[in-house]
Amino acid sequence: MAARVLILSSILTFSCFAEICYGAVSFSSLERTLVVTASHRQGLLIAGEDKITVAWGLNQSFPAGTDSTYRTIKVQLCYAPISQVDRAWRKTEDHLSKDKTCQFKIVEKPYSNTNETLEWTIERDVPTATFFVRAYALDQHNNKVAYGQNTDTKKTTNLFDIQAITGRHASLDIASVCFSAFSVVSLIGFFFAEKRKGGKGQQ
Repeated sequence: MAARVLILSSILTFSCFAEICYGAVSFSSLERTLVVTASHRQGLLIAGEDKITVAWGLNQSFPAGTDSTYRTIKVQLCYAPISQVDRAWRKTEDHLSKDKTCQFKIVEKPYSNTNETLEWTIERDVPTATFFVRAYALDQHNNKVAYGQNTDTKKTTNLFDIQAITGRHASLDIASVCFSAFSVVSLIGFFFAEKRKGGKGQQ
């Protein structure tokens, strides 16, 4: 019995230690060492159609060797605070394993200490909301160790709006209009035909 308790205690202790070492990373503990920009056309962007050009790289004001543990870069599309209100499934949490701010991957690739640029077509499953772009630097254990984003700390600048696709096509809209017009014309024709029949019946 004592041995079983000892084994369970050891497993629990190891699990907690593993979480501390590899899983319990908080956003507030990360240093903002990356510079990220996102450029796009003006106005409302359309999912599945419009493109965003994302650029990222190490902030050169940091000393050499700052990025020595960086192995991977993960760039994501993230919800702005205005689109998180009353939406628990988009809620920001400091504990990154629970954070739901950034749900759409733009790219994940090996880290390079040179500035990089990518043109990304907004995916069709992106919902209507206000967004910003964030990049994370990951170490060899895939833990997030640094970040950068195209907005300020409070996430109020350089935001952009995306409109989800409706699933409708122009051809369907045209067909719908034509069918509606045909229905109206048919109804008017039927009305006059009945009126003429009524007039002949009275003669």
